[in-house]
Amino acid sequence: MQVAPIPRKGPQAHELHGIHWTDEYAWLREKTNPELIEHIHLENAYTAAAMSDTANQQGTLYDEILSRIQQTDLTVPVQDGPYLYYTRTEEGRQYPLYCRKAIAADSTEEIYLDANILAKGHDYFHLGVIETSPDQSLLAYSTDIEGDEDYTIRVTDIATGRVYPDQIERTYDALAWAADNCTFFYSVLDAARRPHRIFRHKLGEPASEDTLLYEEADERFRLDLYKTRSKRFLLMELESSTTTEIWLAETDQFHLFRARQQDIEYSITHQGDYLYVRINDGGRNFRLIRTPVDNWLQEAWVEVLPHRDDVYLESVTALRDYLIVTERCGGLRRFRYQRVGETDWHSIEFGEAAYTVRLTGNLEFDAHTLRYQFESPLTPPSVFDYHFATGFQELRKRTEFPAGFDGSSYTVERIYANSHDGSCVPLVLIYRRGLTPNRTHPTLLYGYGAYGANTDAGFSGARLSLIDRGVVYAIAQVRGGSEMGRPWHDSGRMNNKRNSFHDFFACAEALFKQGWTEPQKLIIEGGSAGGLLVGAAVTMRPELFGGVLAHVPFVDVLHTMLDASLPLTVGEYEEWGNPADREAFEYLRSYSPYDNVRPAAYPPMLVTAGLNDPRVSYWEPAKWVARLREHNTANSEILFKVNLGAGHFGASGRYDRIHEVAFEYAWLLKTWRLL
Repeated sequence: MQVAPIPRKGPQAHELHGIHWTDEYAWLREKTNPELIEHIHLENAYTAAAMSDTANQQGTLYDEILSRIQQTDLTVPVQDGPYLYYTRTEEGRQYPLYCRKAIAADSTEEIYLDANILAKGHDYFHLGVIETSPDQSLLAYSTDIEGDEDYTIRVTDIATGRVYPDQIERTYDALAWAADNCTFFYSVLDAARRPHRIFRHKLGEPASEDTLLYEEADERFRLDLYKTRSKRFLLMELESSTTTEIWLAETDQFHLFRARQQDIEYSITHQGDYLYVRINDGGRNFRLIRTPVDNWLQEAWVEVLPHRDDVYLESVTALRDYLIVTERCGGLRRFRYQRVGETDWHSIEFGEAAYTVRLTGNLEFDAHTLRYQFESPLTPPSVFDYHFATGFQELRKRTEFPAGFDGSSYTVERIYANSHDGSCVPLVLIYRRGLTPNRTHPTLLYGYGAYGANTDAGFSGARLSLIDRGVVYAIAQVRGGSEMGRPWHDSGRMNNKRNSFHDFFACAEALFKQGWTEPQKLIIEGGSAGGLLVGAAVTMRPELFGGVLAHVPFVDVLHTMLDASLPLTVGEYEEWGNPADREAFEYLRSYSPYDNVRPAAYPPMLVTAGLNDPRVSYWEPAKWVARLREHNTANSEILFKVNLGAGHFGASGRYDRIHEVAFEYAWLLKTWRLL
């Protein structure tokens, strides 16, 4: 079976800054065009046919991955007032059950939300907000059933199961209750799917009569809404890619903390008589100050932690008696804390070569323990309670694997690759113990490198199905992330973006130099902005790679950034550049994968998309695949797979997601066999 050529129906001509170009596949943007839908069905059929010889292996991989999952399980309970909250999964059910028990002895379980019931009849289902009222009698939750991140809010009475008639559509994932237990605040989306308004809603009243509290006109800024852990303040945060403005309220009257100033970002947490402010006014890696709750003037600020060139202050958490900071030093995360009234800082550090760790479940402001989840390629996800008084780290739960897992069977290395300008790029390697470099190992190189997001090395039970078959898995922590601090992000964004691609090349070449693999055995993987990374890499240097796995890739950069009506575009001018500026236009055009496809021998590729994706429109990979096939001089297969009922994050059900992973892994293994 051969995929039918994609017709060039009315090529679209463009002109900007005196430059003319043609987009011959622009018609693929016509989502309501029946010919477009027919074309996508043909693409999916072609991909299914091309992968039909892997059906048995897909089944084997699915069974392997499933065998590593404790299908019936529950999370560590989290205390919130008089209740312990947790989620349960049951074998055969796609989604979790949300449960609680009263702390009192002999209490029975309440299932206050069953996502399986809500998801029934829908191909896609995702919960946005899940917020109990202050007296914990009511639950406000929101659902997305298309994958387009457009949520509908509903409210239930937990004790009776009664669903209130109140229903608010086109909302985003921000909601906070007022103290009266019958009023809440929420955010709504504009035409470009940007959360831009905050409303107040009272139960029983029609949403059309809700009170508008704030509207943000600047399209670069998105609204968020949340309460401090102390529950004293409601915060409304307006944030662009580079700038922050926060308003605080103790009732529903918001007061401005600090007016927005270009390139100044800050966050606020509350403890006792003070607000603690993490702010980058003294350096890109942020410092920490405190100010009295009743005096926000800068003259009242006291510095708690100075800016440090070698330490990135990521976040601040406050409990009643402890202040905790999350920091990144040398590319690895750590926690430090200080007791109220003391000046000494104490560290919580982790000894593995590569890992990821995050705070989780710390709802109780009065707590004397700190909960965090640690995982690494050698350690399954593990929840700990750190006891401040003794320094004891109590293991509360480690994810179990029915098929068993022995971390000593694997090796993790963290090495560095030298990029084009002398920068040292961290590269994490994971492989089966005893594997030695001989230039023949199939290798998967993953990267992201955007928005300051970090690609830390966590645990993956699914990934073992590759590593146990002799695959070397590598994570490239290229510029554009914040692994080495915020300057690492700055040097991989805007007119520094090409550094991300050079870093990725350097990581590939380090794998060759160390003898792990060769270009024909190296497959690269990335999704979304990581799809841009691998897309740009393969259009610039196709001879360097043996294959490409691109998930929902952001590959039509120029046309997306020229369309201000699309979700995210205006807000991301500060990440990628505004093509209305000629210099930014020429820079974007110099690396945009779709615009840089040329006649070349491209390696095999599997490219995915979600038809309802609001972040990376399905037509970006669709157009890219079409142009790649047109210009490919090799006899390689470029497959395109579109999820017709999902968005950016693929299948929502846990079993459906395993099927997707098994399909992708089968493609990887088949591609390595053919190389």
